[in-house]
Amino acid sequence: MTSTTHSPLPGPGGPAPDKLAFTVPSGRRRVTPVRVGREFRRDRLLPQLIRKAVLDDEGQQCVQVRLSAKDAANPAARALLDTEAGTALRLNQVLGDTEYATLFPRIVGYELDTAEPFLLYDPPRGTAVARIHVMSATDQEVFTRDLMLALCLLEGQGLVPRGVSPATVFWDGAKVQLWGLESVTRAGRPRRPWGRSPFCSPEQRRGEGLADSRDAVWSAAQVLYQLVTGRTGPADRPPADLGEHRKLDQTLRDAFAPRAAERPTPAQVLDLVAPGAARRVRLAVPPDETRPHHEAFEEALRHKRQAPSGRSSTEMRSDSEVLCPYCLETIRLDLTKLFVTDSRMQYQPLDVKGINNPVRRTDVMRGAVQKCTADPEFPAHYIPVPYLTYGRPLTVAMVGQSSTGKSHLLAQMIAAITDGGLEPFGLKWQSVNPEQHARFVRDRVQPLRNGKVLDHTAALGMDDFARFVESLLITDVRGQVRPVAFFDLGGEDLVRTDAALRFLLGVDALIFVVDPALALALPQLDHARDRLGVEVNRDGDLAFGTVLDRLPKSGGYVDVPAAMVLGKADLLRFQPPVDSWLSRSPATSLDPALMREESRDLYGLLRRHAGQAWLRPFDAIRRCTLHIASATGGQEDHGRYPAGAGPRRVLEPLLALLAMHGLIEVPGGAEALAVGEAPALEAVPWEQAAGAEGAGEPERFERSSERSFERSDGPEEPEGSEGRELQ
Repeated sequence: MTSTTHSPLPGPGGPAPDKLAFTVPSGRRRVTPVRVGREFRRDRLLPQLIRKAVLDDEGQQCVQVRLSAKDAANPAARALLDTEAGTALRLNQVLGDTEYATLFPRIVGYELDTAEPFLLYDPPRGTAVARIHVMSATDQEVFTRDLMLALCLLEGQGLVPRGVSPATVFWDGAKVQLWGLESVTRAGRPRRPWGRSPFCSPEQRRGEGLADSRDAVWSAAQVLYQLVTGRTGPADRPPADLGEHRKLDQTLRDAFAPRAAERPTPAQVLDLVAPGAARRVRLAVPPDETRPHHEAFEEALRHKRQAPSGRSSTEMRSDSEVLCPYCLETIRLDLTKLFVTDSRMQYQPLDVKGINNPVRRTDVMRGAVQKCTADPEFPAHYIPVPYLTYGRPLTVAMVGQSSTGKSHLLAQMIAAITDGGLEPFGLKWQSVNPEQHARFVRDRVQPLRNGKVLDHTAALGMDDFARFVESLLITDVRGQVRPVAFFDLGGEDLVRTDAALRFLLGVDALIFVVDPALALALPQLDHARDRLGVEVNRDGDLAFGTVLDRLPKSGGYVDVPAAMVLGKADLLRFQPPVDSWLSRSPATSLDPALMREESRDLYGLLRRHAGQAWLRPFDAIRRCTLHIASATGGQEDHGRYPAGAGPRRVLEPLLALLAMHGLIEVPGGAEALAVGEAPALEAVPWEQAAGAEGAGEPERFERSSERSFERSDGPEEPEGSEGRELQ
């Protein structure tokens, strides 16, 4: 991209300017007339288009980077624009008005959940290095310093720019500006082929290993070599004539090493050209404000581990006992009470005695229901026969106020299961009732996948009762089959305290869905609140409180396993720590340490920006994990999702619940998944510890104490949005 190839903008006598609505970095909405110039493709291998623009409410000149409607229909193209926006906003937040802010493009605004998403920047400062033929030795030193400053700042945020090249580095004679933010990935994620030779590192070109900040050092060294010599260097080794260029040789010889492990870091190169600069960069970045909240999370887990462990009423039932999910009475298969539905969806009695063919009999029974008469006072209700023939079922209830996205999340969970999302965990599935499953897929899953916004869940009548909306048979690695049924009530029903909520007493697992617009007082959510007509509620979700108040406690905690989900997380996809979790690929294994890290991060976000009331499920339930997910990947526009509904990390909450119920085996066991393993110091009573110390073993006690506070962070999982389009 250069700043000199734009055509002139239409003058005052030209056509009337269009209106442009977008969000500024502070979260405020801005609507302004705009005039735009001719557009062109920023890079022939990338989908983004670029053009000059003037915002006529202030006469502000800027550059618009956008996707056409055709390109925006491609999720990978949208992911690139999201990456660029997220990086630009992150740098804007971290660097603010510091002297380092000018090293990167300054974002003016963005609009991403629309048919033609775009970003707005201040115009590029300077000229692309690709247009500079030679640079003086003095300028080389300043150029190297600034470029390494930029790489140091990105490294400090755990980011690796893969697109450093003469086309993305600008120079105005005094200072560098680094563009190409769509190329940024997170350190530690698998490398994917990106960029042009020789500016992409050998490992990056081949897509080998994990992304490393030293990949960008290779790229910077190649840019400098071209500036010094006027030609490109070799793609996989140091230039043969490097020794002829003294300053370049002294500073960057090791940067041309074929392997990242043999190259210096950006900070090491920076300290060669500007001693002490790397330390000043670290001091300029705002301190981490999450530590007190993370410590509070660990303290909460410690209290849970030390509390007496009770057993829920569902755990105390035998595996062969089936509880009717509606009336909560014990029910057994009774062949004299079977029914099937006719073409008018009316129940008709079924007599299976006359069906002698065992294959046909099994098939008919799978589609049949049994009338439950265990409680004659309860309204008539029917249970699918397979629900009664595979041992104790597992019921899951979705909890949250209206419009929190519960139904969208559940629909995408079922869609992920039907797409094979359980297979990496050794689980298989089939529907409990084929007709019910087909209806759920037809009415909920398919419309959402096609980009349609689902209607709100209908409220129950005064004399009605809660029914599960979908049920599946899940087979674990041992061959054991369990029916899993999902309840999804409207928010207005979940704040009731009458008999309609009696089903909660038999529920085996809970999924609490947090709406960020209701919970988090962050300015970037103001536009969503205005559009939805809601306000921040510092008192928490009313449905959470009603449900928790109906459940019995043992040892001070509710013993029904639960997962809390920050739904609609796409609203915060550029907000740490949401950005790092939401960009991960779906899990293919369960790492308890990684799951606790996500729980800790979300706990910190809610505690800091929402308040303790929104954490009531975690505080009240002994085994409770926290998750970040988006059922749609973006916000609706006129009743549809412009790029379709792209779910992100929707299955993880259910996987955690299945693990806590023993259907998925995890290291340390189901208990450790939610509350963690007790460190050695915590497990030993203080009286015994004091006795050991008094017995002449203080050194050994101190060593065990130090080890007890060690923890291991799991590796990040791969991104799913980056392609091979830049080879």
